[in-house]
Amino acid sequence: MRHRRVADLMTPAAVSVQRGTAFKEIARLLDEYGITAVPVVDDEERPVGVVSEADLLRRQTSRTTASTAEALMSSPAIVAEPQWSVVRAARVMEEKRIKRLPVVDASGRLTGVVSRSDLLRLFLRRDRAIQEEILEDVLTQTLGLSPSALTVDVTDGRVTLSGTVERRTVLPVFVRLCESVDGVVEVIDRLDYRLDDTAPAEAPD
Repeated sequence: MRHRRVADLMTPAAVSVQRGTAFKEIARLLDEYGITAVPVVDDEERPVGVVSEADLLRRQTSRTTASTAEALMSSPAIVAEPQWSVVRAARVMEEKRIKRLPVVDASGRLTGVVSRSDLLRLFLRRDRAIQEEILEDVLTQTLGLSPSALTVDVTDGRVTLSGTVERRTVLPVFVRLCESVDGVVEVIDRLDYRLDDTAPAEAPD
């Protein structure tokens, strides 16, 4: 079981601009491609900054005469790597309060862009795909349990677990693993157990 990677969700062949790209051209590109920001790259296609709608609006409402991407951009560029989990990418976006991350390869060259809307696609995963991942990856492969005594129902990303496991200590582990599956919104625990292996062992007579 693994989280989806940035490479699975990013938009490849991202739109980018050069340092000298003019204000009006940047605005045109944002409008044409329906995006909110664009990476600024150097001559070797390495991101050096990002120009966003906010940067353009700031220029229009201030007295600055900035008219090129280099003068308008936020720098340095905050980037992601293709092998990052989507969880890591989401955390970086939240911490830095940004909506998009340029994605770079091992040499630092731009290979795509991942956005908040790309990450939200995870929550549009089909319920059947989520159910299959829980049964096959979580229950069978990770925990080594048979799904025959358990029921996993998924509706709109909400997972309901019911049935009986052998040991009580398995319950919280199972729930946590289900919560970590991409696309899961909530886990409802209706599980039972046969053996309470959290109870202290009785002292011998």
